[in-house]
Amino acid sequence: MTEGTAGELDERVLGRRWTVRLDAVGRGSTAVRVSCSRPSCAEQRLASAAAGRAAAVAHLKAHLRAAGGPRAGAYCACRAESCHAHVSPDDRQARAQPWRCGGAVVVAVLTDREGRWWQAMECCARCAAATPGAKVVTGGDRSGPAAGASATADRPSTAFAGAPQFSDLPPPAAGPREVPAPRSAPPRRRRPHGKIAQRVIPQDLRPVALRDELVELGDLFRAYQQRSEPDLAVLADLHERKARAFTTWADVTNDPNLRLEAQRAEQAAATVRSQHLHRTGCGANGDGPAVARLLTARTQWEHARSVLAYVADHSPLPGPDARLLVLMLTLRTAHCGTGNLVGQDLTALNLTDPEDLVGRLNGCGWLVLPGTAGDLLASRPENPTAVGVPSLAPGEDGRGPFAFGKKTRPRLSGWAQKVVSDKKLRKAKATSGTRLLALALATRCSASGRLGPGGQGIALSSLAAWIPADHGDLQHLVNQLTAADWLTEAALTGTHLTGQLTERVLPLTCPLPEPDQTG
Repeated sequence: MTEGTAGELDERVLGRRWTVRLDAVGRGSTAVRVSCSRPSCAEQRLASAAAGRAAAVAHLKAHLRAAGGPRAGAYCACRAESCHAHVSPDDRQARAQPWRCGGAVVVAVLTDREGRWWQAMECCARCAAATPGAKVVTGGDRSGPAAGASATADRPSTAFAGAPQFSDLPPPAAGPREVPAPRSAPPRRRRPHGKIAQRVIPQDLRPVALRDELVELGDLFRAYQQRSEPDLAVLADLHERKARAFTTWADVTNDPNLRLEAQRAEQAAATVRSQHLHRTGCGANGDGPAVARLLTARTQWEHARSVLAYVADHSPLPGPDARLLVLMLTLRTAHCGTGNLVGQDLTALNLTDPEDLVGRLNGCGWLVLPGTAGDLLASRPENPTAVGVPSLAPGEDGRGPFAFGKKTRPRLSGWAQKVVSDKKLRKAKATSGTRLLALALATRCSASGRLGPGGQGIALSSLAAWIPADHGDLQHLVNQLTAADWLTEAALTGTHLTGQLTERVLPLTCPLPEPDQTG
């Protein structure tokens, strides 16, 4: 900072002052006028306010460069005007003594908040510190920053070269003086403060690699919780890493609780990995092909089997047509005993006489209709028919025959509709018995599509309970499924049906539990 001293007014000159203003040329025009308080400075006119501000800043910079710093024999220009820039009349009256200037004489720069004027003046350091918004010119490069810089476009550079000037010392020789740069202490590097599984990771945990692994795992688990969609494979990997890290942590600290946490992480990893394999259609070893199944959870597969078993035991009418219709109506009304139907829901099943069958179900009291069976068959999607099945309505305890909720019911109904309305089955005009057999095989196969538990085949006694057909008729149904590209390698013996479901129908399957997971 280039400074002088402020003392008494004897034999001193008034501090200099430069004021550069920015004014509009006139109404209806964007042009501006730049004027300076120095009489020798000519007025400038520019096309816009932005250009005017840049010109005003550059003009004041030129004055500052030409000034060369405060003069040793100058006194405070602020004092010459009774310090009105920072001492109000009320303050003067309240003070017991008038304001006293003091300190080194400096060059201070003031800027209007709205960018309408800029002012530089020689004043004492005390007034410069008391004036709101004043910037004291500091030592450095005389040229200063460019006027077009965004950060200082409306403020002139406050840079001067040279050494400070004081009244008790002769002025120093002209020329720049090298000032050593301040020594900055190196920033302290703190280890990250981590948490995992509601535990704070100690800062002094050794080895450092273990601590870094725990901190990273905590961050990864928190990031996983923010995901919009779950990824069970990623979650299983995280649990496995957590189990290994907590085992090492327990070995280092001899903390039994950490070892228990490691065991829980191992169990969680195995469970999540199993869920992922079932969702993707792989076996327990993960070697099977990935299958995007319509029903993804093991519980949904069990619910599908429970509905088929319930219909087999509670169908009010004999015959495959009646059983297929009862199944579809049960899935539509399973949650609360009521549901909506349209005529297309029944005609798509390829029943022999749907109107007569609906009338018989209504007549026996199993199905409740608001009108006739013909009205139900004639209903359209924009005006569905509300039907009811009293035997499926919840009892006084609020429970019905099924354990699944209202969100699972439409999934099961959509799955059954996909199976019985398969494109190749419709093209072949498959009978109700064939569609019932397709449902049975889809729920009685392994994850790879082999029929029966462990791929050992399905007992004919269980098929007979679901499909009302003798051995000869069952062979015909198997042939129809083979022709419709549902079944391959089919073999019907006196006790079992073996075979392999084709790859195209694997997404519709509900695999049986693996032999080592039963019970």
